[in-house]
Amino acid sequence: MCAEGHDLRVTSLPLDGVLVVACEQAVAAPLATRHLADLGARVIKVERPGRGDFARDYDTVVGGLSSHFVWLNRGKESVTLDLKDPDALAALHRILARADVFVQNFAPGAAERLGLGAADLRREHPRLVHCSISGYGSSGPYRDAKAYDLLIQAETGLVTMTGTPEHPAKAGIPAADIGAGMYAFSGVLAALYERERTGEGAALEVSLFDALSEWMGFPLTYAAGAGHAPRRAGTSHPAIAPYGTFTAGDGTEVVLAIQNEREWARFCAEVLGDEALATDERFATGSARLEHRDELHAAIDAVLGGLDGEEVVGRLAAAGIAHARQRDLVGDDGVLAHPQHAARDRWRTVGSPVGEVPALVPPIGLVGREPRMGAIPDVGEHTDAVLSEFRET
Repeated sequence: MCAEGHDLRVTSLPLDGVLVVACEQAVAAPLATRHLADLGARVIKVERPGRGDFARDYDTVVGGLSSHFVWLNRGKESVTLDLKDPDALAALHRILARADVFVQNFAPGAAERLGLGAADLRREHPRLVHCSISGYGSSGPYRDAKAYDLLIQAETGLVTMTGTPEHPAKAGIPAADIGAGMYAFSGVLAALYERERTGEGAALEVSLFDALSEWMGFPLTYAAGAGHAPRRAGTSHPAIAPYGTFTAGDGTEVVLAIQNEREWARFCAEVLGDEALATDERFATGSARLEHRDELHAAIDAVLGGLDGEEVVGRLAAAGIAHARQRDLVGDDGVLAHPQHAARDRWRTVGSPVGEVPALVPPIGLVGREPRMGAIPDVGEHTDAVLSEFRET
């Protein structure tokens, strides 16, 4: 999947020389540190001896490796340490003495019991950026509650916003973990920038609950104002119509997004071939279209059902109507073969314990510079080398 002849030379990157130490597992923290690694940071991933990060065992579909682990852990050095062993804990403290960033997602209170809490470490190392990722934060009645992604989706109301009117559903990706990971990533970058000006590190706290609550900003604001939640509507929109997935006569699924009255009138005239529909009292305004959504969809389906997918897409493109293909992940028209990825050379391969595996280029594009997409480490692969480098002097 890597384009032939692509220049893989590594040039200077923004985080070259930054040392990140991560006591991490699962998704949120590893996502944050993987982005730091892609931008040039050296990331030492501390894992428990044996199987290491439990995300290594989520599945075995990537040549025996876990898809989650492959996605989240390229470019890191794996060091296995039993932190209940005083010698291992002392070794970690030696590494941290030279670190710029420490990221941890231990259970609440565990970092403090190990002497790895923000107060202790920053007292010793004032320039350290200390980032703690948790489920619900360091205080409050839910502090010690289990915080798997689905549970956070449920507690923040995302599950009630996702799915069809009849059936709520979880998001198909770990939205809470991803949100927390990205806020941790951006928070670390902000703290490193501040340190350049002040010489001081910082203590950051990010929780999955807070991150996903922020992402729920629209429905929460809507509910506070309206006194009720927006309507759950599958791929449709609770406040805009027509908006969502429609099916052409050959089964091609096309997603429409009509945002204003000009687009609605053009859609009726140029795509549906019925100018009068735009001024039909049932459909003449956005609120009217929402009230008569079933009739609206029936009118659209009657036309699009007589066309094949290429005809539908052609009419939409000619009319300048916002649209997309609803794609599967695999197949000739799937996201893995998406022409936009191919045209922009977005696929690479990275090393792993089972050989080369495909990986998408990270979304932060540094013009003229290739991100450092390093290999995925085996459990404890770098333990001896790292402990030797940071041995007691």
